[in-house]
Amino acid sequence: MFPVIFVLLVLQLPPFVSNFTNEACLRRRGTSVRKDGDVVIGGFLSLYTVLYFTAVIELQPVKDVFTIQCMPNTYQNFLALIFAIEEINKNPHLLPNISLGYEFHNFLYSHWKVLESSLILLTGQDEIPNYTCQRENKCVAVLTGTAWATSAHIGPLLELYKFPQVTFGSFDPKLRDSGQFPSIYQVAPKDTSLATGVASLLLHFRWTWVGLAITEGQKGLQFLSDIRAEMDRNSICVAFVKMMTTTLMSYLSYTQQYDILTRETLPNCAPNISLAWLPVNRFDMALSDMSYNIYNAVYAVAHALHRMLLQQGQMPLTGKRGEKVFSPWQLHPFLKNTQFRNPAGDQLNLDDKRKRNVEYDILNYWNFPEGLRRKVKVGVFSSHAPLGQQLSLFEDLIEWSTEISESPHSVCSDSCRPGFRKTPQEGKPACCFDCTPCPENEIANDTDMETCVKCPNHQYANTQRTHCLQKTVTFLAYEDPLGKVLAGSALSLTVLTAAVLGLFVKHRDTPIVKANNRGLSYTLLGALTFCFLCSLLFIGRPNTATCILQQTTFGVGFTVAVSTVLAKTLTVVLAFKVTAPGRRVRQLLVSGAPNSIIPICCLLQITLCGIWMGTNPPFIDTDAQSEHGHIIIVCNKGSLAAFHCVLGYLGSLALGSFTVAFLARNLPDAFNKAKFLTFSTVVFCSVWLTFLPVYHSTKGKLMVAMEVFSILASSAGLLGCIFVPKCYVILLRPERNSLPKFRDKTHSGSRKSS
Repeated sequence: MFPVIFVLLVLQLPPFVSNFTNEACLRRRGTSVRKDGDVVIGGFLSLYTVLYFTAVIELQPVKDVFTIQCMPNTYQNFLALIFAIEEINKNPHLLPNISLGYEFHNFLYSHWKVLESSLILLTGQDEIPNYTCQRENKCVAVLTGTAWATSAHIGPLLELYKFPQVTFGSFDPKLRDSGQFPSIYQVAPKDTSLATGVASLLLHFRWTWVGLAITEGQKGLQFLSDIRAEMDRNSICVAFVKMMTTTLMSYLSYTQQYDILTRETLPNCAPNISLAWLPVNRFDMALSDMSYNIYNAVYAVAHALHRMLLQQGQMPLTGKRGEKVFSPWQLHPFLKNTQFRNPAGDQLNLDDKRKRNVEYDILNYWNFPEGLRRKVKVGVFSSHAPLGQQLSLFEDLIEWSTEISESPHSVCSDSCRPGFRKTPQEGKPACCFDCTPCPENEIANDTDMETCVKCPNHQYANTQRTHCLQKTVTFLAYEDPLGKVLAGSALSLTVLTAAVLGLFVKHRDTPIVKANNRGLSYTLLGALTFCFLCSLLFIGRPNTATCILQQTTFGVGFTVAVSTVLAKTLTVVLAFKVTAPGRRVRQLLVSGAPNSIIPICCLLQITLCGIWMGTNPPFIDTDAQSEHGHIIIVCNKGSLAAFHCVLGYLGSLALGSFTVAFLARNLPDAFNKAKFLTFSTVVFCSVWLTFLPVYHSTKGKLMVAMEVFSILASSAGLLGCIFVPKCYVILLRPERNSLPKFRDKTHSGSRKSS
């Protein structure tokens, strides 16, 4: 399991909890502080919080009161209020001759005590809230830091009197958008970019598996909705969400007890003791955001009151008996349009529509010995900056609580390195995934890629599947081992065929050459020589001319060879079946009619090839899939139908030759020509019947090599089966190549057949 980074958005309160069994003890501590002036500004601040827990013990209700002791930054809020009022009273240009006072009430968060401070402010009574016993009420506005849930309680009460409320808490757009609280004005700048800032910080540290602990309430729910949307947009997943009460979160936020030093707790201290003498972990003199908002809220009320007095011609604030002569609701038009620059030089605006988003400081707690903690600004997030420059962070200033120099690691699954893609895990968030290798010829050149990218046809993926490399152009070349073997075989068979032709020409007057029809033998040997040579067209770099010549020479050459075999077979059949002199069939045999089969068959094949070349001829093509990392240049057949028609025509001729030769296999023949012709056609048909399935199951150079091999094998089968026995007799058994021997063998064969 990977560690989880917690994002805690909490109201920081002190951890020290004390128990009071007597509620009167709490009452005697007092809940308000007042300083008189011509005009008084009220304030609801929480110096301490009271929690009531009621239980039943032995059937008797028992109520325990727990108080969370005052924390320093809350006390700082009270000091900021007093400091701003005193600063205004000393300013001769703002509310001259008018003194400001304050009436501070401790605000209790208990649900049934939440209206107490408001009723005390309005009525002046702690017990009877249905009338006002105060002789005068100089309060013109009240400062409150309440959130939406609390405003729903005190807002309607103060709204009955149109009492101006200036909030110093964080900006809440719902306070104005809902229209329920028209008398509420917010001093804090807009912080609608908080979710964007937090998401940017998470992205900076590459934290994608994050747990959220958020305070309860409307503001917490709104932030949860915003941060979820930002996290989803940036592929950050939520490990868990824990909604916690403000008090509990505050208690968990601190590990040290904080005490406010007073003259009661330190009776021996000098009267001019300063809080600046305290350690930083006891009291931080740096002004917090809330204290700064209180400071600005006091100035906002003062400026609105100043403008109202100027408009009304410096009318007196109080009557003869000191009572206030104007109502708080008269301040609303001036508060609504209040815009000023405070003594620190910052521009303030109470109009929510004209507020700008705030810049967020990124703070880091530095831990020192003795438990000292110091907040250090390590960066800033500004939504006004250009995209990509909104977050500015100085990582060298960050001190991690885990005592490590590097930022913590928080992911559900480690990043997928290049060459792998993310595969979501079923039933888990998008941040939890498996890393799957990219398929063949696809790459992932970055981390955490959702899909792999297919390489272009002219490129291929490297072994790691991270880059596409340029493919090497290749073809069945003469330099390749396979090309050398095939080319050598073709040339050797061509020379052998030429040698057989020369042998037959040399012994053309011998009985064995005459008996085999010298003309047809010469034609067949020439056709076989042509077939062996045409196989060389398939080797080497293809071009348009060779692609066309490959198929035409192959088709025509083999047609001549197979039709010649058919003519020789018919000649043998006619020679032994037609014995009566003068018959018409004998005349056809004597006139050489079987020889006319060759041009007729060739003409038909040439017609087929012409149609093929005229409609969809072969062309140069590339095969980028057969061999990894190579682009093979091949000749595309163009029309596969035409190619199979050419092969089918050759097959029909071979089948016809086989049928005729098979029928004549037992005819008396001194040299067993019919049997050899039968066997040659069997070899030829076997080669090409085997060629078709193998040809369609191979690709690239192997497919070309298979075609060349089939041409050589079928041609060699015809050469070997028909002419090797004749060459054997001519070269090794010359005594059998004589007319007496030939006649004796012929007569003996006739007697056996009879």
